[in-house]
Amino acid sequence: MSHIERTLILFKPDAVQRGVVGEILTRFERVGLKIVGTKMIAPDREQFYKHYEEIGQVITRRGEDVFNNVLENMADGPIIAMVLEGIEAVELVRKLVGSTEPKSSAPGTIRGDFSHMSYGYGDAQNKGIPNLIHASGDKDDAEKEIPHWFNEDELYDYSVLNEKFTR
Repeated sequence: MSHIERTLILFKPDAVQRGVVGEILTRFERVGLKIVGTKMIAPDREQFYKHYEEIGQVITRRGEDVFNNVLENMADGPIIAMVLEGIEAVELVRKLVGSTEPKSSAPGTIRGDFSHMSYGYGDAQNKGIPNLIHASGDKDDAEKEIPHWFNEDELYDYSVLNEKFTR
């Protein structure tokens, strides 16, 4: 069983618009994850629906209002979709990103360092909370999300120097 995994990350419009994509991406590269696919896109509602409901079940778990707030945030500008690969990549990326609620994210995590909003504030304002990045929740989600955002010919297999020390 290989421990090398692929995971999806989406730099949300707030990350792109704030100009922190490079700084966040550096954190992933520093721990040895490699980029195997990347593109900037402006997805339509149908693509977000498939991602957030058919795969992520946001409406099912949290309701239509939360889903609509998430879509409003995601439609605020282009996103950067990326597939990262590495040893136990899904869990590693989740650890680096931090809790979905920025306020609950520990210092040192991406959300803990770059965002701060709480669910309570978002609910009171009836808006989604900008939390910079989506990361696959588990291996099953990653296996569904990656082909939703990337065709096989958009993903690359190549070696990076640090793999010399991990394989």
